[in-house]
Amino acid sequence: MAGLAVYAGSFDPPTNGHLWMIRQAASLFDRLIVAVAYSVEQRLGWLRAMTGDLPNVQVAQFGNLFLAYYAKQAGASFIIRGIRSEADFAYEQSMRHINADLSPEITTVFLMPPREIAEVSSSLVRGMIGPEGWQRVVGGLVPACVFADLERNHA
Repeated sequence: MAGLAVYAGSFDPPTNGHLWMIRQAASLFDRLIVAVAYSVEQRLGWLRAMTGDLPNVQVAQFGNLFLAYYAKQAGASFIIRGIRSEADFAYEQSMRHINADLSPEITTVFLMPPREIAEVSSSLVRGMIGPEGWQRVVGGLVPACVFADLERNHA
């Protein structure tokens, strides 16, 4: 698809599911902005490291704006959202309607990750850090640059 899309989140921390979403969206659109809700330098750094091989991807932060307003301000025609489950669908459907109310010219595009990463979330990863052996589990859920920092910070 031609055009600019925005994929936003807290990315706290970014997971392999986020990376899958970024790669899929980057392959579908001319340009993709991966936007972090608030400027957290560590998250911005992880996302830049994860997307360094994708020339059409830019990492940015959008602070205290509604996503629809940020996307419009950035010149995007599309907002990318992920759906992992039925619960996500209900929430994302509501958000799609709100975004359409705020910026009707922006289309929401939903992507659904493959089964093997569909259950991975940032909160799941955060909850698994700490108990003995957490590294074996978490290492397969996040990109290598994220895991290295998590391991260093929780040693």
